[in-house]
This record gives sequence, structure tokens and C-alpha cells, in this order.
Amino acid sequence: MPVAPIATRGGAATAGFARCYSTEAPAEKHEFKAETKKLLHIVAHSLYSQREVFVRELISNSSDALEKLRHLQATSQDVSTEAPLEVNISVDKEAKTITFCDSGIGMTADELKDNLGTIARSGSKAYIEKMQDGADTKDMANTIVGQFGVGFYSAFMVGDKITVYTRSATPGSAGYCWESDGLGSYTLSKAEDVPVGTKIVISVKDDAKEFLGEDKLQEVIKKYSNFVGFPISVNGEKVNTVEALWTKDKSSITDEDHENFYQFVSGAWDKPMYNLVYKADGPISIRSILYAPTRSPEAMGFERVKPGVSLYSRKVLIMPNAPGLLPEWLRFIQGVVDSEDLPLNLSRELLQNGPVIMRLKSIITSRIIKWLQEESKRDVEKYDEFYKVFASFIKEGTCQDTANQKEISKLLRFETSGKEAGRLISLDEYVESMPSEQEHIYYFCTPNRKVGVESPYYAPFKQHGTEVLFLHHALDEF
Repeated sequence: MPVAPIATRGGAATAGFARCYSTEAPAEKHEFKAETKKLLHIVAHSLYSQREVFVRELISNSSDALEKLRHLQATSQDVSTEAPLEVNISVDKEAKTITFCDSGIGMTADELKDNLGTIARSGSKAYIEKMQDGADTKDMANTIVGQFGVGFYSAFMVGDKITVYTRSATPGSAGYCWESDGLGSYTLSKAEDVPVGTKIVISVKDDAKEFLGEDKLQEVIKKYSNFVGFPISVNGEKVNTVEALWTKDKSSITDEDHENFYQFVSGAWDKPMYNLVYKADGPISIRSILYAPTRSPEAMGFERVKPGVSLYSRKVLIMPNAPGLLPEWLRFIQGVVDSEDLPLNLSRELLQNGPVIMRLKSIITSRIIKWLQEESKRDVEKYDEFYKVFASFIKEGTCQDTANQKEISKLLRFETSGKEAGRLISLDEYVESMPSEQEHIYYFCTPNRKVGVESPYYAPFKQHGTEVLFLHHALDEF
């Protein structure tokens, strides 16, 4: 068995995984089960739309292993490791390998067979059995919810051979080496001097050499795994430097924290006008942080922008600028929504349509509307400034979002003949000031206040002292 490449940190050998592992013991050859062979083919050729997600999948697996070990340590269970909890990734361009090392819980021989040699959970075999010759496997993969982990297999999208070294944190556990070319079989042998944790060595295919670049790996990590709760390093340089702010207690987040995080997730340079940290455990687990910008992203005739909220699950990006998570009119809102209850499909790239997603959309939308209503009452002048910038979005919502139309209408503001120029009031304020005998809300669609006041159509209302709303925006007519 060839010696695995050494992981390095800033030129120095990474602790624990720096030693060469002896695999002199005879390797046992095992055949993948039939359904696993088919799954490997699907993963390598059609399941994922982007090959770069193998980085996300392997880091997620490492994070899970680290979290399990941390739990064991926290509950005072006996574990044979004191290594720092971290993920180290190293690139060797000469050897054409990418190595993922974690100091997590590791695996025993049986766990290697269960986790890497078979499809371990119910539902997977049924999915494979539904496949028929000539069927579009990618479309079929998108129709089921993944109830088991196939993330490890994604490494075969970029690698023609995968070698895994691991040792369980259970005291007295032996080290093992697992190796496969993904074509139908794998070998398993004991290995000496393997530290607790898991080391995955990917021998990179010729058509995937782009991933041997440090900059490329760092770009992918920052895109998908930037908020993973453990340090991630590439050749010794820490990559995930931004904290998952939505997981923190609201009272511990400073204005500076909000400003920096808003600029990070939005790519903008203005400051957020409003921020909302919203958490809920039922009926759906939600952890979110949302921002209303100071400037409109569609100002000065810019094209319609993508949705500003990205969807995460357990701090791992599932869908950037998630379409369908919020109604179209809320596309100006920036931020993150994280839920453990997302009904993900097998590749974790696309969401299954269903009641959970619709419920999540409904909950978040209602909370945003309530949040803006609260802000409008907390500081009237500040909200008026906000409204002048984002009035078109709110009016679009009033026209199109029929499910929330009544609550959105409470966010509307208008000029009125009863107040000085520039002063805005809500529909509720107008109704409250109406004489008892007045039954209707009177409004006048006019290019501006001056034209309305001077119009002969307004004269009878002025004569009788009846207050009239002046509607200046093109959407007001709808």
C-alpha cells in the first residue's frame, strides 16, 4: 500500500496526521453492494450539478465527526484524544492529491464498512429499485428526500482513487486504511500509528486539476462552509473567519457585528437600516438574521435583483439567494435563514416542494412584515425614510401577495391634504381621523402634490374640508 501524502500546516507537519502509516497487514477486499455501485455511478456522473460541492460534503462530514467527539468529551465519556478540534486541508500539486484531515470521533472497522461500504439507511435501496434502464437518474434523484449520507461519495467526482485513514476515539481502537477507485470494490486493512480522527486522501483526476489550487479551495469553502463551527485551514491558513452571527444570543451582537455581517452576506457597502434576529423551535426549527438595507438594490434603473436571503442547514449553505424562500416583493431583504428541518433531496442541492417549505416561507414572511410594522411604530421618522426608498417593493407586495395583503397594507404610507408636504401617514391614521359620517377613503392619483392641490377635481373636497390621500407612484393605481 503506498504511503499517504503528509498533511502540512504552514510548511510544518500537521500534528497527529504527519506520520506515515504502515499498512503491512494484508488488505481485505470487499465488493460494494449492488445498490451502492449504482449510487456511486450516480454521484460521480449525475447527482450534483456542481463538482465543487465535494468540498462542502467532506467538510460537513468532518464537522459532524468533530461535534460527536466534542459531545463525548463534554459528557465525560472516556475518549483517547486531546487533539484540537479542527479541519485541516492540504494540497500537493506534485502528487495531485487533496487531503482532508479532522481530529473527530473517527471510525472502527465495522463503521467503515457501514458508512463507506454500504448504503446504511432505509429508503436508499427502495430509491435504487425505482430506477429503470434508460431513466433519467438525475431527475429521479431530485424526487426523493435523502435519508442517508452520500456526501463522502461526492469525492469520486474529482478523484479516481480515495484513501481513508481513521481510528476511533474509543480507547484501544486500532487504526485502519480504506481504499477504493469507486468502480465496484474497496480494500480494508489495519494501519499503524494512525491518530484518532479521519484523513481522506483524494487522488485528483486530470480534468479536476482546478481544485489543486489553494485559492479555488478557499473560494469554495467560503461559499459553502464559511460558518462551520470548527476552524478550517488550507495549507495552514485559516479560511472560515466570519462567525455564524445568527446562532448567537441577540443581546450579545453589537451594531458593529451587524454592520460587518450585513456587508459580508450582501456584498454591499451601506449600513443596514434595520436588523432582525429571529429564532423559533416550533413548528419548524429556525435560526435567522435578516437586514433591511439603507439603499435600494434596484435604484437608478438597475435590473431586478436576485433574492437576498440565503438558505442554510446547520450552518452549511444549501441554496444561495434562495428563490421561493420569500415572496418576490421581499427580495430587497438580506440575510440568512438556517433550519435543521429542511426536506433536502439526495444531493442537498435542491429542496423538495412540500408543506415544510411552504410553512417556512409563511413563518418568515409573516415575521418580516411584523418586524417592519414594529419598526414603523418605534421610530416614525426613520421608517418614513425607509419607506421612501422601498415603497415600490411594499406596494408590489400589496398587489401580488394576496395571502398577506391586509398586513402589508399597514406598511403603506401616503401624503395627505390634511398634513404638510412631505409628511406621510398610514391608512390606519387616515381612518382614525375620519369624521364619523365619512364612510370612504378618498384618494387622488396625481403626478405630485402640487398638481393634485391645483386640480379642479380636488376643489370640492378642499371646500368641504375632506382629507384626501395623494398617490404619486405608478403602482398606486393598482
